Amino acid sequence: MTPAEVIDRLLPSHLQAKASSELFAPSNIALCKYWGKRDRSFNLPVNASLSVSLDYLGTHTRLTPIDAEVDEVWLNGQQLLPSAKFSQKVSAFIDLFRRQQDLYFRVETRNNIPTAAGLASSASGFAALTLALNDALGLDLEPQLLSVLARHGSGSACRSVFDGFVEWRMGQREDGLDSHGIALDAEWPDLCIGLAKVDAGEKAVDSRSGMQRTVETAHLYQSWPLQAAADLEKLHQAIARQDFELLGQTAEQNALSMHATMIASWPPLLYWQPESVAAMQTVWTLRRHGVPVYFTMDAGPNLKLLFEQQCRDEVLRHFPDLETVEPFGSR
Repeated sequence: MTPAEVIDRLLPSHLQAKASSELFAPSNIALCKYWGKRDRSFNLPVNASLSVSLDYLGTHTRLTPIDAEVDEVWLNGQQLLPSAKFSQKVSAFIDLFRRQQDLYFRVETRNNIPTAAGLASSASGFAALTLALNDALGLDLEPQLLSVLARHGSGSACRSVFDGFVEWRMGQREDGLDSHGIALDAEWPDLCIGLAKVDAGEKAVDSRSGMQRTVETAHLYQSWPLQAAADLEKLHQAIARQDFELLGQTAEQNALSMHATMIASWPPLLYWQPESVAAMQTVWTLRRHGVPVYFTMDAGPNLKLLFEQQCRDEVLRHFPDLETVEPFGSR
């Protein structure tokens, strides 16, 4: 069974696009990381994960039907060649929906976060594309099914279909229909996330390749699934009790444990820059002085700081260029 065969069963046999559709999906920051696939073709994870969405930071995607034989792909206002890597990824994903029907789009994608810099732009990008396709093609699919579809573009995109805290359940089925995001019925109005941007450039090793290298070469990775499962349970407890110390400690240790498996791979995979380490040291110094702030990191050099509203001024004093998001502040 292939992803195309599974998706073919889920969609109507004939598709018709309306004039235009534009949808937004938020980026998300994983507090318990997704790192490793049990099935690469279906983007099925080794472990469940949990994230929080970044409110207004993410991806806007507009789809407009065109009379052509290839999709026309624009990224942040620039038209890309059909041979460009991003164009090929977008068209390959749309192929799963159109299934050789004569149906092509002008795809205009705008990220308000750095693309491919470890700030989860692929998650929001494929989630926004999935939502736009659902709207443009009049599919009216349920959110969990949209999450399943988005997962085929980027694993963590299944979490960006939703807002707030989201758990990605790993599932057991071979076809992946039980591997999708679930929005948690929880809010945390005082929670803040600060984006400490060390390097907004494209990563030398993309997350998918880095993940595969780690799984195949790092003996240390064998302990990862057990740690991730324990961390997931702690995060559920922290969210239920609004226990910020438990949330922060768990997220920081989970991130450092994931990066430890990368460093233990071969060739070694180290996304950190010297400025990344300096920012970590600043966070640890702040904690030693009684400021409850923690960090997490995806596969990239940039830190995401976790703190509550009452500590905002002190955190900004040490990180003056920090972009701050309140995931639940506008609700």
